Amino acid sequence: MKITFQDKVWEFENGTNSLDMIGEIDKELKKTALAVKVNGAVTDLAAPVNEDAAIEILTGADAEGLRVLRHSASHVLAQAVKNLRPNVKLAIGPAIDNGFYYDFDVDEPFTTDFLNQVEKEMTKIIKKNSRMERFELPREEALALMKDEPYKVELINELPEGEAISFYKQEGFVDLCAGPHLPSLGKIKAVKLMSIAGAYWRGSEKNKMLQRIYATAFATKEELDAYVAAREDALKRDHNKLGRELEYFTTVDSIGQGLPILLPKGARVIQLLQRWVEDTEQKAGYLLTKTPLMAKRDLYRISGHWDHYLDGMFILGDPYDETKECFALRPMTCPFQYQVYLNRQRSYRELPMRLGETSTLFRNEDSGEMHGLIRVRQFTISEGHLVLRPDQLAEEFKGCLELAKYMLETVGMLDKCTFRFSQWDPENPKNKYEGTREQWETAQAIMKDILDDLGVNYEIGIDEAAFYGPKLDVQYHNVFGKEDTIVTLQIDMLLAERFGMYYIDENGEKKLPYIIHRTSLGCYERTLAYLIETYAGALPTWMSPEQVRILSVTDRAADYAIELKKKLEALGFRAEADITGNKIGKKIRDAQMEKIPYMLIVGDRDMAENTVSVRHRADGDIGAISFDAFAALIKEVVEKKAKK
Repeated sequence: MKITFQDKVWEFENGTNSLDMIGEIDKELKKTALAVKVNGAVTDLAAPVNEDAAIEILTGADAEGLRVLRHSASHVLAQAVKNLRPNVKLAIGPAIDNGFYYDFDVDEPFTTDFLNQVEKEMTKIIKKNSRMERFELPREEALALMKDEPYKVELINELPEGEAISFYKQEGFVDLCAGPHLPSLGKIKAVKLMSIAGAYWRGSEKNKMLQRIYATAFATKEELDAYVAAREDALKRDHNKLGRELEYFTTVDSIGQGLPILLPKGARVIQLLQRWVEDTEQKAGYLLTKTPLMAKRDLYRISGHWDHYLDGMFILGDPYDETKECFALRPMTCPFQYQVYLNRQRSYRELPMRLGETSTLFRNEDSGEMHGLIRVRQFTISEGHLVLRPDQLAEEFKGCLELAKYMLETVGMLDKCTFRFSQWDPENPKNKYEGTREQWETAQAIMKDILDDLGVNYEIGIDEAAFYGPKLDVQYHNVFGKEDTIVTLQIDMLLAERFGMYYIDENGEKKLPYIIHRTSLGCYERTLAYLIETYAGALPTWMSPEQVRILSVTDRAADYAIELKKKLEALGFRAEADITGNKIGKKIRDAQMEKIPYMLIVGDRDMAENTVSVRHRADGDIGAISFDAFAALIKEVVEKKAKK
């Protein structure tokens, strides 16, 4: 057979495995190879190749190669736990973006001490460098092999008839798995167990709570050390920890998960962002609306949310009792804002109509999904809907994208964003999506043309679209690598007809408009979380809840400090005065710990000369200058929205 590797063709006997082929092609590469792509499909190195093929060798430098290594390491984790606690039941152990995990059904919860034992046991197993061997069994034999593992039996029973049921074996340990895996365990050069968590089987609260061990693995120790160092930095930046310590938000058990309390600092930052967004959108031609937080189910039936989103809504009343009124808190604003357009008949001359609103929304997220300010059940969003003629679609979509990019760039987040073109799944149209195949293909083709013309570098996400149309999702990764959508832009060709949103064209005929659903800065709570992580709590001066703190050196300077505070507030800056009896060193440390951008240290000399000694949290001492000079300095920083 002919094997193409790096534009060169090699000949091997049919059935030769990739590992042996690599050994002949490049002995050094064989040492670092973890898996292989054969005609584009990731495959075991030990698997025989039986036809002409193009191959690509995957190492630890490749995301797909690292994923294979980590998946194999999860089998080592399962074996180690089984060696130490034979009675545990195995669930699943996939590789994830930054490592892997394995879920176990246990009688006794895991402890940190036990994790240390498991890690040592894994090291012993890896050192033996056992081969990972794949084999397949008929269904009855597979069930017999896994008879003592109820979760594996459940998975086997769900496999379609005729599908191969494959296992991987290392030493005496066997696990149900589709693979691919490493040829041998010695290629795992560095592994570390990270944490223990609870996890419901299959993510459902109706199922049993399992014990999950999170871990990571790399092809070299140096890569692991770098990852651990980065993770330690991430823990320091984690908004769920830092945001509480700096008193931006808190949560209360009696209020509930996903319902954070914004403390004065957090509330002030979100207020500043909202005012900025609303002012910017007004300059861009948006009309401000304010609509109700709830509506009768009748509205959601028209929009389609009742059929497609009922489980994600908070219902007030019995949704199935048609004899009584039933309301729902709004999960999105679109059907409400459409009523503004529908207030009277519209002409083509009135389009585009850009409607914007600072919207409070409610979504019934699973409790296991809740995380600080990033995943919540009540949140506020910079939501908007543009009603427009078909010939206006490309230009208006471009304007929405440019506005979102401008805002993300201004707050310092754009460089960490990626773009996903979220499309429907044509194999699942009836249960999840409105409209016809032709309507979807038209909408997606138009959106593709727009994105390509704008030069947007995007990935495609199948089955990630809204039920009424495709969308561009702006994705952001938190400090731990978890990806969430921060901004979304959607093209909708369906809901206007549902609501009868016609306009009269230049020929006097009724026409249906297109609609763009969009956000400009997205969810404010989520944005605040990402800002805390991005800046490690030291928010830029323009959005900092406290911009200046005046520190009195002596009791005699207290009145001067208060006078300066009032002057700064009169100029529109947010200032506080520390006139406590603490020593100046402690006052400076306190201000530094609270991430205050500017400190004005004032003593007897400053009083006499009408000056302030300026200190910046990052730049240190700036020196003594006049109050007017400082006011001009901070004014420039704030007006430029500088990232300091």
